Amino acid sequence: MSEDNSAAIAAALNRIAETLEALKPGAKAAGPVLTDATAYHWDAAAGTLMPVPKVSRVPLGMLKGIDDVREILLQNTLQFARGYAANNALLWGARGMGKSSLVKALHGHITALDEPGLGRLILIEIAREDIEALPRLMRLIAREEAARFIVFCDDLSFDKDETSYKSLKTILDGGLEGRPENVLFYATSNRRHLMPRDMVENERSTAITPGEAVDEKVSLSDRFGLWLGFHNCDQPTYLAMIRGYCDEYGLTIDDETLRARAVEWSMTRGARSGRVAIQFVRALAGEQGKAI
Repeated sequence: MSEDNSAAIAAALNRIAETLEALKPGAKAAGPVLTDATAYHWDAAAGTLMPVPKVSRVPLGMLKGIDDVREILLQNTLQFARGYAANNALLWGARGMGKSSLVKALHGHITALDEPGLGRLILIEIAREDIEALPRLMRLIAREEAARFIVFCDDLSFDKDETSYKSLKTILDGGLEGRPENVLFYATSNRRHLMPRDMVENERSTAITPGEAVDEKVSLSDRFGLWLGFHNCDQPTYLAMIRGYCDEYGLTIDDETLRARAVEWSMTRGARSGRVAIQFVRALAGEQGKAI
């Protein structure tokens, strides 16, 4: 037998021995494999955390028109990072008003703080279609006692006949295990109750006990300690968003021209929001030969 074959067989036997050791009663399960990254994506199929080297986010101070909800979520997240009690949060409401941007900006802001007592704060993104794997993720990261985790799901909602929301209900509040102390769950959605209105109304009209059927569907949102509403902005706020972006990225444009062009841009989009504002700023930056 060649030396190469002997080495391969020995390596295989070692792996088998390690697996059997991990399966022994009382064996301590391995925790997640963490790098120096502060953000990860949960790969449910592989059951692993994939590091995100650079998170796409804007500075916290650039988010305009959401001052109240920003302060509430900042305080909640700081409490959590300091090791104190905190609530899961549902950010719901108008499209493009900075729900997901706020979560990422807060994480970046707190991670950059030089404050004694702040633990390592890690942001984990879970895809909406992987919600059924959330309990498995929670058990995995609960073992990493040296860090605190915000599990974040963007654009979370459920359609008719879906049952995956029950996995989320159990892990948020009510299951035997419950939510690990070192984990918070933040979600964004256009729907306050995470379910389409016609789905709730259909349950009300066809169920034998309408009240109980509706309660079953909407009780998921009740398990979030914080409900933070985001609403369409007015024109002054929209213009302030654009001016803030222009100042941050060094774009030159006078107020009168900015107002005229920004208003026209919003009219062609049929909306005023943070998303529309940054899209206008990108177009303006391209005209001026700058990258943002």
